[in-house]
Amino acid sequence: MNLNYSHKPNYFLFAQLLIRHIEGYIKKHPDASNAIFDLRDIYEIFRHDLAATTTNLEGILNIADIYSVDTLKGDQKIIHAYKIDAEKNSLLIDFNQDALHALQDGKPIIEPDATTYQ
Repeated sequence: MNLNYSHKPNYFLFAQLLIRHIEGYIKKHPDASNAIFDLRDIYEIFRHDLAATTTNLEGILNIADIYSVDTLKGDQKIIHAYKIDAEKNSLLIDFNQDALHALQDGKPIIEPDATTYQ
């Protein structure tokens, strides 16, 4: 019997969870141009996966950074910039304004193709 398993973290799952959290945040705070999330909240979103919240967070954000929305100017990334502040235990995310307005107008999020990444 041969069991195939992988020790690779599922960055795409966590990126999806983070983007859906951001989407909910944008709906609750339509005037926001950025967001500051406490890393303890991210830990909860990632279902208590400490590695995803600490060591792997940069890799997860690199994937979350690819999510986009169709705007009048073409596909625009939702996340314009982000910064992890370990001292303040926070994650700062600046939103792309065109993508933000498109999301508020009900445009769907365009997800990256997980099969093209290694």
